[in-house]
Amino acid sequence: MAQFFKAKPNSSKQLSAKQSFSVQQLDHLGAGIAHHQGKIVFIPGALPSETVQAQLTEQKKNYARAKLIKVETPSTERVLPLCPHYHTCGGCDLQHMSLTAQREHKSAALVDIMAKFAGAEGSLAPALSGEGWHYRRRARLATLFDKNTKHLSLGFRASSSNHVVPITECLVLAKPLSDLIAPFAKLLNQLAAKSSLGHLELIAADNGHFAVIRITKSLNDKDMAKLAQFAEQHQIHICLQDNEGEFHGVNGKLLLPVYQLLDDKTDVQPVSLTFTPGNFVQVNGQINKAMVAQALDWLAPQPGERILDLFCGMGNFSLPLARMGADVIGVEGVPEMVSQARENAAANGLSHLTFYHGDLSADLSSEPWMGKIDKLLLDPARAGAFESLQWLKKMKPRQVVYVSCNPASLARDSAVLLERGYKLQKLGLIDMFPQTHHIEAMALFELAK
Repeated sequence: MAQFFKAKPNSSKQLSAKQSFSVQQLDHLGAGIAHHQGKIVFIPGALPSETVQAQLTEQKKNYARAKLIKVETPSTERVLPLCPHYHTCGGCDLQHMSLTAQREHKSAALVDIMAKFAGAEGSLAPALSGEGWHYRRRARLATLFDKNTKHLSLGFRASSSNHVVPITECLVLAKPLSDLIAPFAKLLNQLAAKSSLGHLELIAADNGHFAVIRITKSLNDKDMAKLAQFAEQHQIHICLQDNEGEFHGVNGKLLLPVYQLLDDKTDVQPVSLTFTPGNFVQVNGQINKAMVAQALDWLAPQPGERILDLFCGMGNFSLPLARMGADVIGVEGVPEMVSQARENAAANGLSHLTFYHGDLSADLSSEPWMGKIDKLLLDPARAGAFESLQWLKKMKPRQVVYVSCNPASLARDSAVLLERGYKLQKLGLIDMFPQTHHIEAMALFELAK
């Protein structure tokens, strides 16, 4: 939904009064930017070129925030949100903007942040974009049990709130998963243990559809039978996650989801990646394939090259790089994902691929994998890879591909690379999350000769 801020209690007439604002642009979080009494005013839900009526909700020294009340003069890029839950659900926040305009905004914001904070300028590579709807292959739905009505609500949390908004469908979730939401809500309310159920995770994988139900106590035989019957009726795999984080199949057999990469390359054998529900996996399968393909194209891995993949997860980039013949070293901070990556490498018959567990924000000087490499791939979380990049002098890669889910940390870390003699060769938007403000990107740096 559009992120409408709730006004904080304040007796000031200035905060309570509705005012008219002219919106000039969007910030990188998708909020409209206007000016009022010498301050920048952020108005979530407003679009550039619009005149809107809004109410100030927060006043700071250099900026203010406002809640959108009414659009007086709409932008030509404003569209009617398709989702019936848009104005209450805390998920999507740009459905009121055309998909083309969303992507233009994200590209412009990426270029602006890189130029402003990293001093890096240049033209963008073509954006990686795909379907605007039903693109998510995974989602976690929250549950809320009402002790008075004895009813269990299933849905997503409202913006900046713990309140669960009941939903019947999700237009950015894969259609088969979206179609399961209403039946699952009905099923869970029929269980004797409904008051002890946690979240519900839905996954669409290459080997079927999966549902993971978080439980806080064991289910009785009748509840287990209902789940098994539902799984058979809807042709899905249902497993339960207990308090210790262990997973159990409702029919006694636990099957883990799998997805493939490189299956569209006729000259290379595909790789299959098994993952455990709860561990990180890119939720947009179509864009993930395109992203991995672009990383391979930009890095151009050659047999025998030593390539380091930091923040490697379960091997999303490592396995395809190794399949291309490179000697790959993957490093990840989550032990469970390191174990999964090793299992994936073994299952795919990749012997020239080694994984290590390590804290990539700590001193890396004594790590067994630290040393001269040919190329470096980074795919960090939102915090970025600033600490890891302090060891560039020891690694001395000729090329660096940086995959980012936060343009602010990408810009900060790009400044480090530029200071160390690297030049930004390519920069491209990855539209991983259409209908939201989230900006992902890929950058290629090469060591200046």
